[in-house]
Amino acid sequence: MSKLLIHLATGPENPTRGALALLVARTAVDEGHDVQVFLAGDAVQYARPATASTAQGIGTGSFGEHWEALVAAEVPIYLSAMSSNARGLEPEAAAEGIEMAAPAKLVEAATWADSTLTY
Repeated sequence: MSKLLIHLATGPENPTRGALALLVARTAVDEGHDVQVFLAGDAVQYARPATASTAQGIGTGSFGEHWEALVAAEVPIYLSAMSSNARGLEPEAAAEGIEMAAPAKLVEAATWADSTLTY
């Protein structure tokens, strides 16, 4: 099976794109692929539980439901620490299943992956 990195940088202003990223990650996990997710830029806003639970894509489902499925499947979910700091998101305010990460983690995940999908 393949190793996929899903890199989400689009924030809650486009919940369809955000939910699509996690839907693809969830589908890949369900098909037996190894998946890692990295949220950067405005996408770190999804780490706020209230935002994640209300974001609904058009035709791509619930961001929160996809998130919960990925956490349950123990998919590594990384959150850009620099993007979070710039947007006032404290680590303790982030949703379950997140690891704060530096840019080096994104580079590591991209070199680990057979393919990187960016949303």
